[in-house]
Amino acid sequence: MNIHSRSQRTDARNGSSSRHRSAYTLAEMLVYMSLLFLILGMAYAAMYRSMDASAALRRNSSDIVETLKAGEQWREDVRAVTGLIQLEKTAQAITLRLPHGQTEIDYLFSTNTVSRRINTEDWALVLDHVKNSDFVTDPREKVTAWRWEVELQPSRKRITRVQPLFTFVAVPPANFAQ
Repeated sequence: MNIHSRSQRTDARNGSSSRHRSAYTLAEMLVYMSLLFLILGMAYAAMYRSMDASAALRRNSSDIVETLKAGEQWREDVRAVTGLIQLEKTAQAITLRLPHGQTEIDYLFSTNTVSRRINTEDWALVLDHVKNSDFVTDPREKVTAWRWEVELQPSRKRITRVQPLFTFVAVPPANFAQ
């Protein structure tokens, strides 16, 4: 028997070996798993917030586009009047009457909506979720313009930093400025 084999046998009996063995304990595994779940939870929360913000941005942009289209339609209607513009204000509604030859186009703000109708047809919804709307004469040096101020209702879900306000200005033909 040689000396090397005898020393290796005594090392094996004592529980030590020439190779180093490592293992994870149960406590270490629980720590690693809890860290993994914490990171995954934070990633999920960030993803959810970004998806929510994206949906809010999509809603806001569609509201802006809808309002701009309504404003451009109103401006076209004001520019094409053939008579005096009439404004009627009551406690419940504001109505703007725009004569166009044999027809009349009316705009109505009532109960958080702006509607439009031609002659005596049914009212067509132009804008909803309107907080405030007003039609105002705007006298200038040589002309009297009309201004439509629209304020949309902010999202109820969270407080917005920007007020959704729009102002449209149109000048009727010179003969029918007031």
